[in-house]
Amino acid sequence: RAAMKITDAGRAADILLVEDNDDDVVLTERGFKKAQLAVNLHHVENGKKCLEFLRREGEYATAPTPDLILLDLNMPVMDGREVMAEIVKDDELCKLPVVILTTSAAEADLLCMYKLRCNTYITKPVDFHEFQKAIEDLANYWFKVAMLPPA
Repeated sequence: RAAMKITDAGRAADILLVEDNDDDVVLTERGFKKAQLAVNLHHVENGKKCLEFLRREGEYATAPTPDLILLDLNMPVMDGREVMAEIVKDDELCKLPVVILTTSAAEADLLCMYKLRCNTYITKPVDFHEFQKAIEDLANYWFKVAMLPPA
């Protein structure tokens, strides 16, 4: 099967992956490839760079507005909790769909992220194949089933 164009504009979706673990970045890339969806996966390794990307600051001056943000919680410099708190306060960013993709299964984290209006909370599977399957399912849901706000 050929990769699908998945936005209303007939272009590949832009996804911002905010993740400090290189292995998880590779697994996420593989999951999207396996889903055979046309995506441009952009990666930053901490929350500070995430906000720079979203606000098009510094080296990210020409960054696209992501169709979806995949946000890890536990990262150096600025963690996902701090990023989510900043996103919800920003009139331009608060409409962006955010999926929390983390190793934390802590109820406090889950409740905090939903209180901050994340769209979905996923605990990363430990198993390689289960992780890839979770990403594939996520991609299929967000880009084949769910309706996303216009860019």
